[in-house]
Amino acid sequence: MPNRIIIFDDNRDRLDSVSMLLNVAEDLECVGTYLNTAKALDIVEQTRPDLVLMDIDMPGGDGIEGTKLIRSKYPNLPVIIQTIFDDNSRIFDCLRAGASGYLLKKTTPEKFLQGIREALEGGAPMSGSIASKVLHYFQEAKPVDQYNLTPRELEILSLLVQGNSYKMIAQLCFISYNTVSNHIHKIYEKLYVNSATEAVSFAIKNKIV
Repeated sequence: MPNRIIIFDDNRDRLDSVSMLLNVAEDLECVGTYLNTAKALDIVEQTRPDLVLMDIDMPGGDGIEGTKLIRSKYPNLPVIIQTIFDDNSRIFDCLRAGASGYLLKKTTPEKFLQGIREALEGGAPMSGSIASKVLHYFQEAKPVDQYNLTPRELEILSLLVQGNSYKMIAQLCFISYNTVSNHIHKIYEKLYVNSATEAVSFAIKNKIV
């Protein structure tokens, strides 16, 4: 059964093109397109999506607030921000709101679909320029680790922040998928979080990678 996806965007042409792209993929299906987030919680309740694509600037409902609202009631529902903006304040506002990833609208269709699939697998996809800004942010101020994370856990958390899925982390670290999963669960326990999105947001806010 295809993964169900809904889209919030005030550009009707964008809604049509993205929904068409999703419906061409065998494993994805667009089950709703909306011009604002005014009734976001009702929409999620009615459509029961597996993932939400969210624009930032929309009349009748800001995407960052919409993301925060959805994640407050549905903490395990991935929300990917899609926007033309890549400035630092918006990136971190979105991640702090609980966004599972941040993809620029100029992202190629292939990488866009790849990002969606990574989010569905528990990853935190980001466009290349966004990931670079996040890494630069960490490099500017490296704190003393106060969370008792091991070097391997710090490495895995860093890869998670960069938008890598569990499968990609396993390949990069030359370990099994189950080993990655075990490390990430230990990271959750040490950071007192419950999901990859919360771990990424916590790491960014506290500059621990």
